[in-house]
Amino acid sequence: MTAPPTTALGPASDLAQVFELAQQLRVDSVRASTAAGSGHPTSSLSAADLMAVLMTRHLRYDWDAPDDPAADHLVFSKGHASPLLYAMFKAAGAIGDDELMTTYRRSGHRLQGHPTPVLPWVDVATGSLGQGIAYGVGMALAGRELEGRSYRVWVLCGDSEMTEGSVWEALDKAGHHRLANFTALIDVNRLGQSGATELEWDTSAYARRAEAFGCRAIVVDGHDLAAVDRALTTAADGQAPTVVVARTVKGRGVTEVADKNGWHGKPLPVDMADRAVAELGGVRDLRVRGPRPPDAPPADVAATGVAAGANGGPSSPPRYDVGDEVATRVAFGGALAALGAARPDVVALDAEVGNSTHAEDFRTAHPERYFQTYIAEQQMIADAVGMAVRGFRPYATTFAAFLTRAHDFIRMAAVSQIDMALCGTHCGVEIGADGPSQMGLEDLAMMRAVRGSTVLYPSDATSAVALTLAMADLDGISYLRTTRGAYPVLYADGEAFPVGGSKTLRQGDHDEVTLVGAGVTVHECLAAAEQLAADGVRARVVDLYSVKPIDTEVLARAARDTGALVVVEDHHQEGGIGEAVLSALATDAGTRASARPAFAHLAVTGLPGSGTSGELLDAAGISRSHIVRVARALVER
Repeated sequence: MTAPPTTALGPASDLAQVFELAQQLRVDSVRASTAAGSGHPTSSLSAADLMAVLMTRHLRYDWDAPDDPAADHLVFSKGHASPLLYAMFKAAGAIGDDELMTTYRRSGHRLQGHPTPVLPWVDVATGSLGQGIAYGVGMALAGRELEGRSYRVWVLCGDSEMTEGSVWEALDKAGHHRLANFTALIDVNRLGQSGATELEWDTSAYARRAEAFGCRAIVVDGHDLAAVDRALTTAADGQAPTVVVARTVKGRGVTEVADKNGWHGKPLPVDMADRAVAELGGVRDLRVRGPRPPDAPPADVAATGVAAGANGGPSSPPRYDVGDEVATRVAFGGALAALGAARPDVVALDAEVGNSTHAEDFRTAHPERYFQTYIAEQQMIADAVGMAVRGFRPYATTFAAFLTRAHDFIRMAAVSQIDMALCGTHCGVEIGADGPSQMGLEDLAMMRAVRGSTVLYPSDATSAVALTLAMADLDGISYLRTTRGAYPVLYADGEAFPVGGSKTLRQGDHDEVTLVGAGVTVHECLAAAEQLAADGVRARVVDLYSVKPIDTEVLARAARDTGALVVVEDHHQEGGIGEAVLSALATDAGTRASARPAFAHLAVTGLPGSGTSGELLDAAGISRSHIVRVARALVER
């Protein structure tokens, strides 16, 4: 078959040419998914007109310079429509037809089933529906508030994902911040995976909902190129955050599947694909060079207030004396404020609990880099991801219990290879009278399971300061677990806390048992060791401040030296420190070759209630008296 001639399209192309591009995008979506034997062609066909207009006339982007700081951003929240996105990349000349046809969805190649930042034209991984629109808000916020740039953020959404609560958290924040550089395009094609969507083609309902959250809504026929062009022109006028509600047909252009249920996520068989390509006018080779980004002078740092220490604040981290009683959350807040003075790329995000988490210390020192998302933890993480995409180092903080709401966003941030720091405060039964709804008892398991994560759990203010500062330079997602109550400072100022290390606070040549704790349980272990010593039992105490990566060497040595380990944690039994310790020992050759140490694991197994910290630690079986009893039993055995 003779290859079709190449034709170039630019911003001045007439709508007849734009239509031909839309047909090309449809053809290539069908071809790629059929060749792969999987994919979502019908979801791609419905949005092809929207994307053809966008990329020829409105998306200010240089495909040869995807890192241009002035360029617009396009997020495919409906990431399953990747055939359409990759067809756009081909039309832009970023990839070739051979790569599209022979590598899409194949093992070891970059054109994956849902887009990820392994591709230089993709900012964030999408495909977990309801997230792309939230990331777009974060990027738009970064552009306006942190960079002082005028780039626009365009997000393509599916109608099915509009039932996700995170979508409305995002639109609420777009309206609240008046993000006029943000536009969402909803592809209202009526059909979801297993049937009709909730609102089907009730475009006015989508519009009313968007307007209720402070956004401008424009309803269009998503296949009327002139109407789409007018809508996107209005969206880019800098007046308001905009939601373009586009009525479309799933499978548009292919009679055999158009508006027919049962074709979601199914490639067309070869014979049907051949008929579809013919119906769509055959294979084309159009090339698009849309509007280029404006010239990109350096960001106006003075105007945005991102200069280091622009609003004063502490110039050095807080210092504490051994014996002072300080909550690790307090030390975190002070360290973060000081870090902000030294690092203009550090930003802080809060979910309306900053006076408890002490994130507000950063707000006091650097208000221009502090972002309040209110009680919207999913959007807080999405904002952090959007800001990280733009080169900032976000610290997002809330109660540990409430980060579980945002777990999918955290998981997907790891897929996007984002670098960011999270802090969960008020963890465990230690928080006291507020009761179980406020107790973070699952967070260590959640964060340990995140790909490439770092999990840190300081026991005192000095270690909390050091680890807060260390997170600014860690790759991937790092998590700091801090406590509500004030506890004695154990370490002198200036003590080093390398990630992956631990501290042995008490040891001797003839130790009979090792007590391993982190956070509040380190203090309980130290008190238990004193009681055991009074009874003639010598106990080693290890502060396991780095839960992931874990200090396998120190744990293995303690297991060999003492022959008995008691791990104590203010967390559920599953997935926390106890399992991390056992996993580390299982991978240590020396431990495997020697006798297995006696092992006991004290964790929260029942349902806590309200009470004082001491009462709840004791009721959970993780207080010093329980540690003493179990340690003595191991030694006697």
